[in-house]
Amino acid sequence: MGKFLSFIVLLFVVAAGVLFALSATPVIELSPSLMALGQSTPVTVHVSDPHGIRNIQAWVEQDGNRYPVWQTARPARRILWQRGLSDHDFTFKAGTQNAPQLKDGKARLIVEVTSNDFRGKTASAERELSVVTRPPMVSADQDQHYLYLGMADLVTFNLSGYWTEAGVRVGDQTFRGWPMPDGKPGFFSLFAFAWNMPPNTAPVVYATNPAGNEATSHIAFQFPRSEQPKYRVRDLAIDDRFMEKVVNELDPGGTGDMVSRFVKINSEMRRANNKKLADLRFKTESRFLWSQPFLQQAGSKVEANFADVRNYIYQGRKIDQQVHLGYDLSSTQHVDVMASNDGRVVYAAPLGIYGNCIVVDHGYGLQSIYGHLSEIAVHEGDIVKRGQSMGKSGMTGMAGGDHIHFSMQLEGVQIDPKEWWDPHWIKDHVEKRLSLPGSSQLPGNPGSH
Repeated sequence: MGKFLSFIVLLFVVAAGVLFALSATPVIELSPSLMALGQSTPVTVHVSDPHGIRNIQAWVEQDGNRYPVWQTARPARRILWQRGLSDHDFTFKAGTQNAPQLKDGKARLIVEVTSNDFRGKTASAERELSVVTRPPMVSADQDQHYLYLGMADLVTFNLSGYWTEAGVRVGDQTFRGWPMPDGKPGFFSLFAFAWNMPPNTAPVVYATNPAGNEATSHIAFQFPRSEQPKYRVRDLAIDDRFMEKVVNELDPGGTGDMVSRFVKINSEMRRANNKKLADLRFKTESRFLWSQPFLQQAGSKVEANFADVRNYIYQGRKIDQQVHLGYDLSSTQHVDVMASNDGRVVYAAPLGIYGNCIVVDHGYGLQSIYGHLSEIAVHEGDIVKRGQSMGKSGMTGMAGGDHIHFSMQLEGVQIDPKEWWDPHWIKDHVEKRLSLPGSSQLPGNPGSH
């Protein structure tokens, strides 16, 4: 009998040891963007535990006091626990609404999670943050802004309260706010009204803080309907020679018939290339790198306009439709491609449909794009001057003849370059609201003659 009891005890100890060894420890992640709590700030906790969660609770600690803000529990499973459960996100709200004792200042968020298995191991995560009850405040200038499809404008505004991000929102697109140049008070934002933005979209200046507070201020604007650009729809006939040239250059190892490969390049590769261009906005400088109007390529003829809608026609049928976001400029073969203005090269390499491509940053999110080059003579990081040769025109990428694809973008949104070629537009929309370096060179200013 004694041996049997000893065996039972040993079996129990072994089983308990196995269960203990097989138990899991939760892994907790807090979002790196969580920096402050306001009145009721959403908090997301990412938990990894293959056996699930028995209990999770959160506190905010301030000045030595701990205030509970959230808790949830599940029925305990100590023997027959679950296995192989996927990660889970828990979202709750924390702030002065559920912890009214909190006041503005430093605090610590603490989250504890208990695994739902035999051992019930508890893990915790902490985050130093600020409690913020003062909302941001923003006021836009009182200027009348005239907006046009595919074009840009500049608004100035003032900020107060606690804010960490500010700028202009147009529909689902945002444009950063920047401190006024030369240390002047206030802020400004260059923003675009995209070529395909619904005309009734009202741009607003906004300011937010990490506590989830947002303030907005409306911009006084007009959208002159009779003066809006009329974008063309054009049929573009393509033959076997052009299709084979594009497919062999841009999809040399691809499979499928020639037409499907061409359409894939024209659609999927085009989207990927445009995203690559848009992401270059993160390489912009927070200062004006230019002072004079932008230059159109010398002696060039416009072969295609900004936002032309192109129907691609092959053997009498339409196989695709895309929007051409730039100008095709032609003159002679292998002509020098000149920088449209002073700036810094942020891209100089092949880029899919754009072929050999150069992108020049001009500061504050404004960038110029040069495509289809036969050769590139600059490198990323180079400083270029207005009118400087950066390479030679060509027909790389999706080009049927020697030309330069020229376009511009503002915070990654491609815009019509023609207004930036116009010194009067720059004076009316940019220079009258803030000081450009060397702005006396613009027409209508002292010393411009």
